[in-house]
Amino acid sequence: MGFDIKEIAGAFMVMFAIIDIVGSIPIIIDLQHKTEKVPAMKVSVISLVLLVSIYFLGDGLLALFGVDIQSFAVAGSIIIFAIGFEMIFNISIFKYDDSPKGMSSIVPLVFPLIVGAGSFTTVLSLKAEYAAINIMIALVLNIVFVYIVLRYIDSIEKIFGQGIVYFLRKFFGIILLAIAVRLFASNVAHLIGQ
Repeated sequence: MGFDIKEIAGAFMVMFAIIDIVGSIPIIIDLQHKTEKVPAMKVSVISLVLLVSIYFLGDGLLALFGVDIQSFAVAGSIIIFAIGFEMIFNISIFKYDDSPKGMSSIVPLVFPLIVGAGSFTTVLSLKAEYAAINIMIALVLNIVFVYIVLRYIDSIEKIFGQGIVYFLRKFFGIILLAIAVRLFASNVAHLIGQ
């Protein structure tokens, strides 16, 4: 499998919904008011390095624990489902620790907002569905989008109202639920067939 626009678009949408930088805009704005200006380039580069590392080293970690990618994809689909459930129903399933002052560019922005349990699981789960080149392009495109949001967060704060952010969060929550169901069904079928 090689370069495929449909795969890039699919992987991009999955990662876009999981990273949910648009849904994180209120958190980023609040964080900026409480701490310091978010260093967009630093956060973006660290996030991309971590996501690419997870893609290439994640299988080794799975092998260490004796887990195959299909089993991990099934587990990942459950986490993706939980994140979508959170987004749609405004409930908290995952708990995020408060970060010490001065660490806002790493915690909670890089981890867990951009590179958290959901994106870790999703990057590895996508390996079961898409070619590596398409996943890498989708990751880079997502991080470019993250950079743009972080770089222009002050302008976005003025342009976006709470209503638009609320709508986008719900919309991507529904997309995540649908993706989780498809990921679960395709990988469970593979596991049952073994």
